[in-house]
Amino acid sequence: MSDTTFSRQPLDLDPSAAVLAHNSRFVPGGLASVNRKSDPVIAFARAQGSRLWDVAGKEYIDYHAGFAPYILGHNDPDQIEAVTAVMAAGLSNYGSGPTRDEGELAELFLSCVSLADKVQFFNSGSEATAQAIRVARAATGREHVILVQGSYNGNQNVVAFNVMTPLEALGKQVIGDEYPRVPITAGIPAAEQELAHVVEFNDLAAVETMLARYDVAAMITEPILQNIGVVKPQPGYIEGLRKLADDHGFVLVFDEVKTGFRAGPGGFQGLTGIRGDLSTYGKAFANGFPIAALAGKSELMDLVVSEDVSKRVLLAGTYNCHPIPVAAAIACLKKLRDPALDVYGHLDGLAQSLEDGQQILFDKYGVTATIVRQGSAHCAYFMDHAPVNWWDLASSHDFGFDAKFRRELIERGIYNFPLPTKQGSISFAHSEEDIDLTLAANDAALHRLLG
Repeated sequence: MSDTTFSRQPLDLDPSAAVLAHNSRFVPGGLASVNRKSDPVIAFARAQGSRLWDVAGKEYIDYHAGFAPYILGHNDPDQIEAVTAVMAAGLSNYGSGPTRDEGELAELFLSCVSLADKVQFFNSGSEATAQAIRVARAATGREHVILVQGSYNGNQNVVAFNVMTPLEALGKQVIGDEYPRVPITAGIPAAEQELAHVVEFNDLAAVETMLARYDVAAMITEPILQNIGVVKPQPGYIEGLRKLADDHGFVLVFDEVKTGFRAGPGGFQGLTGIRGDLSTYGKAFANGFPIAALAGKSELMDLVVSEDVSKRVLLAGTYNCHPIPVAAAIACLKKLRDPALDVYGHLDGLAQSLEDGQQILFDKYGVTATIVRQGSAHCAYFMDHAPVNWWDLASSHDFGFDAKFRRELIERGIYNFPLPTKQGSISFAHSEEDIDLTLAANDAALHRLLG
């Protein structure tokens, strides 16, 4: 990539539009996941390390990271070597009996997530969170679930509510009580909807109200809201959830699909020492290969083999622990744990350089902005403080400027998902040169937008 990459060049979107139009003849909407639909729609053709190339041939420095899993970068050579070796060795998805590799992965995983006793593997984060809630209901004999406004916990019915909900759909902000449910999908039966209760992030009083009102089986939340950027818990909030779970007997589920392994090898819980009863993982622990995990206390995890049929929870999946993503995950975790590589030190250093450089530029151009970062995950909010919840963000953030700024950066070869408040993610494959080019592009974009 040359130093001229950050000079503004109109996007050639016709080849991408052609891909979408062709796919739409056979796939509803033209994409296998509607979350990938964006404005502008860009079809990518290949990726390597910190870079992406679209079907028109334009090169980008990638901060989207496929919605955050690529902590090592695209097509990490050590992973490719491991996956190739598995294929060459004749390993297969046998469909019968255990394999040594799944045991190796489980042992390695738990050596990182030391607050968990046991782990189960799935193919997606949605599967893992669905299993977590099923286990919680089996363990407690209760049905109601507490959700958090702005926290994305998968696509299954019980959690498919109130994700980036427009304020006009919510009404006034609710503190100490639950929000109106706003489903993100059709097809959820009314009876199931009645079992979901949405409260504000950082609002312990609302959780207490739900506990007084309903028989709560579980509360599930991202410990840091990373579906809406990087919204951190206030002091005492996570500790308060832990105490409420202990006092009232519900299962506290930390959704660490994004924070796990990106925040550190033990995720958010490893940084704080505050343990969820169950926790879900995905994305970064296999550097983009399709695998996810549910980890937690033995007494909950062992319900899949309970002698009490009334509490036994089904664990099944044809592709659970398929040898290719297992090999990729093992290679990724070994690399993340290698002290000689110091992956997290490298990530933090680059992220700090980007944060410092962006703040200097925002100050230079008189932009009201607050950068929030957790390790290699970062988000610039165009407001005068760090948001404490979705309502605060939605009512204070300059969404219009955010969208324009992201588009300007994309035209200069700096790619993050073109939807306001979506987090940026740095990978081990990024370099100081990438950061320098990114900051130069930021400077040029701000100059064009603000003069």
